[in-house]
Parts: sequence; structure tokens; C-alpha cells
Amino acid sequence: MSFLKESRLLIALSGGLDSVVLTHLCHALKLDITLAHCNFKLRGNESDEDEAFVLELGNKLDLEVFIESFDTETYAKTEKSSIQMAARALRYNWFFDLADSLNFDYILTAHHADDNLETFLINLTRGTGLSGLTGIPEVNENIVRPLLPFTRDQLKTYAFQNNIKWREDSSNASDKYLRNKLRHDVIPILKDLNPQLLQNFKNTQHNLQDVKHIIEDTIVKVQKKVVTVEDDVLKLNIKKLKKLSNPKAYVYQLLKDFNFTEWNDVIDLLNAQSGKHVMSSTHRLIKDRKHLILADRNDFVIPSDSEESFTITEIDEKVQTPFGILFFEEADTVSKSSKETIFVDKDSIVYPLKLRQWKEGDVFYPLGMKGKKKLSKYFKDEKLSIIDKENVWLLTSEDKVVWVIGMRADNRFKIAKNTKHILKVTLQ
Repeated sequence: MSFLKESRLLIALSGGLDSVVLTHLCHALKLDITLAHCNFKLRGNESDEDEAFVLELGNKLDLEVFIESFDTETYAKTEKSSIQMAARALRYNWFFDLADSLNFDYILTAHHADDNLETFLINLTRGTGLSGLTGIPEVNENIVRPLLPFTRDQLKTYAFQNNIKWREDSSNASDKYLRNKLRHDVIPILKDLNPQLLQNFKNTQHNLQDVKHIIEDTIVKVQKKVVTVEDDVLKLNIKKLKKLSNPKAYVYQLLKDFNFTEWNDVIDLLNAQSGKHVMSSTHRLIKDRKHLILADRNDFVIPSDSEESFTITEIDEKVQTPFGILFFEEADTVSKSSKETIFVDKDSIVYPLKLRQWKEGDVFYPLGMKGKKKLSKYFKDEKLSIIDKENVWLLTSEDKVVWVIGMRADNRFKIAKNTKHILKVTLQ
């Protein structure tokens, strides 16, 4: 990790053995380091004593120290998360803010080989994919973990040999948390069975990482064949997915970063009816005719769930809508219509006009065609995706379609030879 020599480094210092040893090692190597300590206010005086210890160490080594206190319990309740997850979120958010605002190149944490094994076992017991078995990365964007090759025993030996003092976290002695149960009860038995456990585990993880790289290369090739992106919407070609040797595995690899948990439901979409969808905490995956369409959960509203509408009176000249601004003005002449502008016979409409999303059963008389057409059939002919259809709004008069906005006007309200008053409607 020679790149650290020329970098500004922020060390996450809890006061425990691992981070204190990391601090001393970096100081001995004369690296450009600054310390950052989080007081989570979870252990009363003990938390405050940890903070005092960190300040004293910074003073002893002549290093700048940043301290931040958090109301972790309140944050956990607000976010409906565990105390551990809340502390992790608070910690890393603050580190990232410090790094951004003060131009630190890297954030150093003191994870070591035992932490890596514990994380592996936690993921294994909870169920995980390959990513959960490949361990904690040494470098992950601007987070660096220089101590990963070393065991807890090696760090402790170094501390004793160099007369380094540290703080013991009393919560580490409790078996309340899964990590501590593994640390105290399971891993010692595994080490007794095999004294080379950590070294063998390290070799296994290297093998898994090699396999992961091969899979990632394969996924890149498959992605080029089955995935397209249109207007920030990701589409997976269903026919091409089904031709792959293991569609389930490929779908998981392609979508694993989008927070889906019900993977059987995701796979079932391949053979589901058009319109079916699966939600994650951040995204929505929708079965269309030929594609699985991935969209941000908050970008779209399903029309059947939405009753939102707008009333437009004759005096309204400008109306703000979810999709833009509609302008209404009388015109003396007619220029060429477009997807953004239509001209209608003002005397043929009845106020107030209504702006709403389309619904099943809607029909209109497409301008330039004879007769009526169901909007659902029109959308199919236009090859609109599920998401495209969800964003279609209608301008109506007495519930008759005047304009499928941004697409096509209705023949019943077109300008005729005997038209006296022309209304120009423009979408901006």
C-alpha cells in the first residue's frame, strides 16, 4: 500500500486495540494522519473515557483529533434499525463528510483477519451470495484496511512488545450480539480443530475472489447482450435471459445491487403476465412484453393507485403539472402541431377541463384517423412500455379526451373551416 505514503489519511480511532495499533504503526511510518473518534453515548462514563483516551493519545503523538458525539439510540429508533447498524451508518456518514470537506484522500479502518473470518461466518449463517463470502475488501473506493493480513493475536503481540495501551470495550464481552458469540464460542473451537484456520481461510478467500473475478467478467459479457438502458431505465431482454444456462443465477448477478430480497418472485417475473412487478426498498422490477424493466421506486406512480387530477378553468393560462407546465392561450393562426403543441377549436370544449392519468377503458379518436380507438390498443401499437404507459396523462373535456399529452390530439376537437376561436395548448 505504498500509495498511502503520498496521501492525507483519516484514521477511524475507537480507542480499542486494533485502531490504536493502526495509529501507532502509521505514526511510526511518518504518514500524514489525522484521527477521528465517534462517541456513540451508549456506555455512559465508559464512552466518555474512551473519548478522553483518544484525545490524550492524539496529544501524545501530536496529531489532530476530530470528535463527534451521537444520540445513537434515538437515531436507531427513527431509522428503525439495530443499534449496531445505526452506529455504523452514523460513523461512516461522518467519516465521508470529513473526508469530503477537509480533502482527506483515504479513510483508514482497523479491520483485521479475525474480523474478516467473523464477517464471513455471519454472512454464512444468514445466507448470502458469493459477494458475502469473499470477505472485507482491503480497498473499497476511499476506505482502506491496512491490517486485514494480520490476526488479532499478532496485533496484541505488537502492542505488548511496544508498551502500547488501549481501551477495552465492555460490550465486546457480551454474547448479546452474533459477532461476539462467534468470537467467544465458535471460532476458538475451530482454531483448536485447526491451528492454521486463519491462514487456510485466507487462502480460501483468495480462491473465492478469483472465482468472483471470472464471474464478473462473464457478467459483463452477458450484460452487453441482454441489458439496454433507455432514459435511465434498465431493460433486461427476457428471451435472451431464458436462453442462458442458468437464468436465475444471471438475473441475481445483474440485479443484486438493487436491494431485492424476494428472489423467487423476481425469477417468476420471467414467466408472469405483463404488468406484474416486484418491489425492493429502492427499485421496482416490472414484467413488460419482452423485457424486465428496472426503475427507481419513486420515479413512477401506477395509474390504478393514483386519483391525482387537475382542474383547468377558462382563465387559467399556465398550469404546473407533475410532468411539466401546460400553457393555454388563444391564437389567431394555426402553425404545425407537434408532440408538445396542439391547436383545438375552443368552442368545441367545455370548461372546466380536467387533467388526469389514463385508465383502462379510456378511448379517443386519434387525429388524422377515422373512428375511435382504445388507449390500451393505441399504446400497444405505439410499443409503449409499462413505465411509459404509467406516465401518460390526458387533457379531457366532459371526460372526452382532448389530448393524449405529448403523443396525439383527438379528432373531435380539431380546427375546422368554420372554427372561430383557436386554443393553443403547449407542454413545456
